[in-house]
Amino acid sequence: MLHYPRWKVTLICLLSLIGIFTAVPNFLSNDQLVNYPDFLPRNQITLGLDLQGGVHLLMEVDLTEVKKEKLESKRGDIRDALRKEKIVLRSSINNDAIYINLTDKSQTEKALSIIEDNIELLGSALSGSRVADIEYSVTEDGIIVVKMTNKGLVMRSDDVITQSIEVIRRRIDGMGTTEPNIQKQGVGRILIQVPGFDDPQKLKEIIGKTAKLSFQLVNEGIGEQDRVPPGYERFPMAESERSSGLPATLVVSKRKILTGENLVDAGLSYGQDNNPVVSFRFDRIGGKKFADVTRKNVNHKFAIILDGTIISAPNIQSAILGGSGIIMGNFTVESASELGLLLKAGALPARLTVVEERTVGPDLGSDNIEAGKIAAIIGLFAVMVFIVLTYGAFGLVANFALIVNIGLILGLLSALGATLTMPGVAGIVLTVGMAVDANVLIFERIREEFKSGKTVLSALETGYDKAFGTIIDANVTTFIATLILFQFGSGPIKGFAVTLSIGVATSMFTAVSLSRMIIATWARKRRPTTLKI
Repeated sequence: MLHYPRWKVTLICLLSLIGIFTAVPNFLSNDQLVNYPDFLPRNQITLGLDLQGGVHLLMEVDLTEVKKEKLESKRGDIRDALRKEKIVLRSSINNDAIYINLTDKSQTEKALSIIEDNIELLGSALSGSRVADIEYSVTEDGIIVVKMTNKGLVMRSDDVITQSIEVIRRRIDGMGTTEPNIQKQGVGRILIQVPGFDDPQKLKEIIGKTAKLSFQLVNEGIGEQDRVPPGYERFPMAESERSSGLPATLVVSKRKILTGENLVDAGLSYGQDNNPVVSFRFDRIGGKKFADVTRKNVNHKFAIILDGTIISAPNIQSAILGGSGIIMGNFTVESASELGLLLKAGALPARLTVVEERTVGPDLGSDNIEAGKIAAIIGLFAVMVFIVLTYGAFGLVANFALIVNIGLILGLLSALGATLTMPGVAGIVLTVGMAVDANVLIFERIREEFKSGKTVLSALETGYDKAFGTIIDANVTTFIATLILFQFGSGPIKGFAVTLSIGVATSMFTAVSLSRMIIATWARKRRPTTLKI
């Protein structure tokens, strides 16, 4: 115990110094950080919503729209499959079901067999079995009814929420904010917390847009008052495009040349007149399709449709090769940037509505920070005074290890880029109380060994050796509890678990390695004959 190899002393000192230097940037202002040496770490802990303010949104996914789109898609698949087999039918969607009426009822069995072959099977993650997401039945009138199963709807809903969370995360990250908290909340709801963001309306506009983009050819021979023929549909022009001479609506082909799924990049750019435009680029397949369509439709218009509104309807002057182009319109720099961000992030699979909105002001965050600081200082001071009064010089060693321990916690949180919330501060304050536990166990054991008649050096060595097993058991059980909190908790609970688990690991290091090294160095040099502990 009294002999520490030089490499071990060097390693312990080096780890302690790295932790402290990594924690230092958290105590510096932004101006001081600018002049901070480049070779030193400069990452700071990110403060959560409750500490620096921000926006809290609870949004609900419109699952009825998901069900409708799924049924429309399945209706088209079934209709195409039946017509391929020369089965004549009429189909419609009503009351969340597809109704298929065969002209020749004798073909019902053949139709059911084809429908059975075309039913999509979903893999169940829980049972490993395959679950059909569509079920069918036949009415007394011989009409085939196809609808989604409850299990299929639940699994589809989960997929939609997962996709929505990923799209929302890409959109928020593209705004330049840091550490958003985006997670599933209950059934069909998504919790969004963005620290440091002070414009909830802008956030709702960017998140709430479905951003479904499509490119469709315009039928220029149909006026605003004319009836829309089969195979076509009418869409309104965007308000910004309704300048003099342009109609309020256009009729376009239902056949979509391309959709937003073919986009690989989009963003703000500038046209020849230096006005803001939105540039876009397709993937290889999309670029080829776009080139073929524009080559065949020179001097015709095509509509760029976003969320059911035509945002631009340019004339095709020549074949557009290279898989890229621009969207021109009455854009501002901000609106062009936002549209580029939405298109690049991808389309939401379903519409979102705001259920709950809450804004946390920076003043409340500052109050929370001050309250956390006061609690931490009072707790730290009380523990340090108690440990010195109880163990004397040994208590000073424990206090030094405690300060290093706090530095290591802050340094690790900074290096990991963790988000610190108020529960996380509570975890640090709790760690301050727990950090001295290991030293208390060791010092009490040393005191007992010395009172039993052992020499100072023998009491020190035996005290550390016999207390080590108890320290390990106590910290391992606490660490297991933090793992459970992290695994099954969410948001602030995870923050508390992270800071507490880091505190457990660093307190083990400072108590078992750092303080032991200091006391061993003192005992080896002084060779004391008595202990004041």
